[in-house]
Amino acid sequence: MLEQTYLFQEIHEQPAVLETVLRREEETVKRLAAEIKARQLTQVVIAARGTSDNAGRYAQYLLGAVNGLIVTLTTPSLFTIYQQPPRLSNALVLGISQSGRGPDIVAVLQEARRQGALTAAITNFPDSELGQVADFVVKLHAGIERSIAATKTYTSQLAAIALLSAILANDAQMLAALHQVPGSVAEALRTAPDIARIAERYRYMRDCVVIGRGYNYATAYELALKLKELTYVIAEPYSSADFLHGPLALIEHGFPAIVIAPSGRMLPEMKRFMQTLKQREAEIVVISDDAETLTMARVALLLPATGPEWLSPFVTIIPGQIFAMHLAHVRDFDVDHPRGLRKVTKTN
Repeated sequence: MLEQTYLFQEIHEQPAVLETVLRREEETVKRLAAEIKARQLTQVVIAARGTSDNAGRYAQYLLGAVNGLIVTLTTPSLFTIYQQPPRLSNALVLGISQSGRGPDIVAVLQEARRQGALTAAITNFPDSELGQVADFVVKLHAGIERSIAATKTYTSQLAAIALLSAILANDAQMLAALHQVPGSVAEALRTAPDIARIAERYRYMRDCVVIGRGYNYATAYELALKLKELTYVIAEPYSSADFLHGPLALIEHGFPAIVIAPSGRMLPEMKRFMQTLKQREAEIVVISDDAETLTMARVALLLPATGPEWLSPFVTIIPGQIFAMHLAHVRDFDVDHPRGLRKVTKTN
């Protein structure tokens, strides 16, 4: 039964994991924030792969918008293959990795330490190779993640990033809102039965696009990755702006487009974008808490209230995780062991 799979259980563990990381890592993040301020750093360089890379995309928006930091995703091959690393001494170099065992991510932080940069790791395993080369380690507290597809470690990575942003900003309202997230995620999980029924409609879907923008650009990438990993659908993620610059030509009658459109400053833009999709007769699946937006879709995935827009990615990814899991299940795929994949992928 699906309920007995690791993936199902780990998706439903997320509220408890989030509550733990927010409660237990605040002191470590305070020390890290104090060091960032003491060094007057204005740049963050993130080293990550896969799902962790998508958490890094969230950091680009949040640390940029709230904290005024320049946030970039590094190119690990510059360190490992070309052996021509950029100058890092004036940056926080942040490694994000569930396992902490990726050689290329470890190599970035090793070089950063050699250059005298401040280093930090967000990982599930503080004693890993990544944890050992970091000045500060923020633990994910996710327990063992046995399913190949990451779920609870993704949202706990988002929590670590959001905690850093709120503490750097010295914003009590941000912190208070962040501590409401586990409850919002628990509420989102209660939509699972409706999503299970929807999955059957897309049993034979071969390709689709996933669209998000702003804070939910990260969600688009993570949902597309879950669909690829679990269902083998060719799911391509885009921002709504990028999609209009060429990929729009893909859209024809019935082409599936999953749109992530929670309430917030970006919502009017996403509504205009959905009108364009409707004119081209796309099959729109929308993830939203806004009633008017939901009426624009062929299939609507209702979210609970998402809170401030900067926190919405915690909630918007939940229907995506559940949808990918159920779609894999109706296709008779092993949701815990997608073909050709391992839990720890070591790349140079």
